[in-house]
Formats: sequence, structure tokens, C-alpha cells
Amino acid sequence: MPVESVVEVKDFELPALRWYRTLSRGGQHFRDGIFVAEGEKVVPRLLESSNQIVSILASREWYGRLEERILKRSEAIDVYLLDKPGMEALTGRSCYQPLKAVAKIPPNRTIEEIVSRTQSPRVFVAIEGLSNADNVGALVRNCAALGANGVLVSQCASSPFMRRAVHASMGTVFSVPVVDACLLEESLSYLRSQGVYCLAAHPSADGASLSQITLPRDVCLVFGSEGNGLSSRILDQCDRAVAVPMASGIDSLNVASTSAVFLYEIQRRLGRV
Repeated sequence: MPVESVVEVKDFELPALRWYRTLSRGGQHFRDGIFVAEGEKVVPRLLESSNQIVSILASREWYGRLEERILKRSEAIDVYLLDKPGMEALTGRSCYQPLKAVAKIPPNRTIEEIVSRTQSPRVFVAIEGLSNADNVGALVRNCAALGANGVLVSQCASSPFMRRAVHASMGTVFSVPVVDACLLEESLSYLRSQGVYCLAAHPSADGASLSQITLPRDVCLVFGSEGNGLSSRILDQCDRAVAVPMASGIDSLNVASTSAVFLYEIQRRLGRV
């Protein structure tokens, strides 16, 4: 039976609750090798994933809803029961649904592994320097919705397993292969050696737009931060830079919005939408 214990929380200082007490310390959580999942969309998707769950913090009502799914898990999970006011007092923040979980960050993938396990046509997404976890999570959600085969995250970008990124992805990060904290320049070079066309989403692309260019079957879309865009060394690893055509006076879109536009156009070209 996967439920190790079910504890009615009376003492907020229980050592096992430390990750719930420190929701704002995402960096420390990442160094501890764990992430926090929150809410009625994300936690159920976590339960359906292969990620190893450490504990669940839930109201008695939510535990009742999810008990059958929890019992289907193979690992031993500690369950802590706490009502919504208590959970807000424990975490120091409001919560819409009194439902959270702690899970271990999965072993990192490699780009070689993802390429070997996928078939043409392939669509990859790479991000450089994107430090806003909400944007990273939204981008991952777009990748899941629009059929990307994997996401490459540079060392200078926020991990998709930061709490806010997991939440913004709506738990889709559990189903999209991620190469986290990779050496992006080397990874793009490898993709190109495998015949993958690397396309930079770059606002100063001299008027070239995605709809105007011919694409091969295997593509990697490369996105940068909203403030600085892509570095010159990453642009040098791309086959071409293109932009989304926009109204006069507007120079860029939010990176999550841009990724949705690019991914949709790629999938439209492939006849998948």
C-alpha cells in the first residue's frame, strides 16, 4: 500500500512540512531535488505521472477525492491533512484549493536520448536566459498543447521544475521531455548535426517572418529572454532568425505568446492542426 501514513496536522513545525513552510524558497527546493505541486489541475496530473511523490498536503475532502489514485501509486507517500485556513497559516499565503504535494525532480534527460526516442518530423523548443518561472511554465504548457517533442533549457534560465513554473504549466511539465540546465550552444550544435533546423525567434530579423520561409521536417525553435533576446553565440548556432509580424510601434510579444504562434505555425505546416 503506497500510503505510508495519514497524519492530521497539529504541529506546523513538523520537519516533514518544511517544504510547505518555505514555498518562496524555490532555489533551495531545487537544490534539495524536490518541487512543490499545487492545485486541482496539477496534483492530479502529478499522481498520473511517473514522478516520485514524497508527500501530499490536503484537506480531508481533497484526500477523499484523490485517495483511490494515491493508493494506485507504487511508492510510499506521507499524507498530511489540514483544512484551508490551516494550510494558509502554514504556508503564509492564500490558496484557492487546499491541495499540495512534494515530489522529487526527475532525472535529467539528454538531447541525445530525446532525439533517439523520437521520429521525424520532430519539433523541439529551446530557451536561453528566460528567468521568469511563470513564462517558462506557460511556454512548457504550449509545448505540450502543440506537440513539441522536447524542451531544452539553458543553464541561465529558470528550471521548469520551479514551483511557479510547474503551476503555470498546469502540470504539463510532467509529460514533456525536458533537458534542464543544458549547455545550449553545444545542444543546438548537436541538433544541427542530426539534421534539425534551428530557427531563432528574434524580433530584429530584418523583416523575415515564419510564414515566408521554407522549413525542413525537423525544427528547433529557439527563444530568448524578453529583455535581452538571444545572445550572439546562440544566434550563431541557429540556421535563421525570423520574427512574428506585428503592428507598427510594437516590437515584441510575451515569450509565451510568441512560442504559441511559432508552434502553431509549425504544426499547421506539418498538417497536425
